[in-house]
Amino acid sequence: MHNNSESQRVARAAVRMAVSEDRESERALKAQYAEEGILTAAVDVGGDFFKSMNKMIEQIIVASKREGLIEEESRQADGSVAGAAHDALSQVAAKASGMSVGGKIGVARYKDHVSVAVFLSIGLLYLDDVALGLAHRIIV
Repeated sequence: MHNNSESQRVARAAVRMAVSEDRESERALKAQYAEEGILTAAVDVGGDFFKSMNKMIEQIIVASKREGLIEEESRQADGSVAGAAHDALSQVAAKASGMSVGGKIGVARYKDHVSVAVFLSIGLLYLDDVALGLAHRIIV
């Protein structure tokens, strides 16, 4: 496998979208990736982790449709994005369990590859922690 496979490219794009600091840098990344044929989206998320998990998945599906990553009426594409989002959130669940979180979810698509990255700040009093989850799916 070569260093810059399509799945790696799309995963990097999703992570960069998730860790972007503000809307301005998010827009710049989005434009840069669009030139490479990679479609991207990101949403700010927050709240009690487990109570907000379904809402976070719904938000990234809506954002993916709004930005043209997936078709409006494609259940398969919805399922791929939802599955990747769920897997990425599950990777940070042990750290975030019972905690309040805030952060961003980034999604990127190139051809049939889609990746979702979750970057969260996990709060407990003044002892903030951070977590990053990443998952990949193929959209058929």
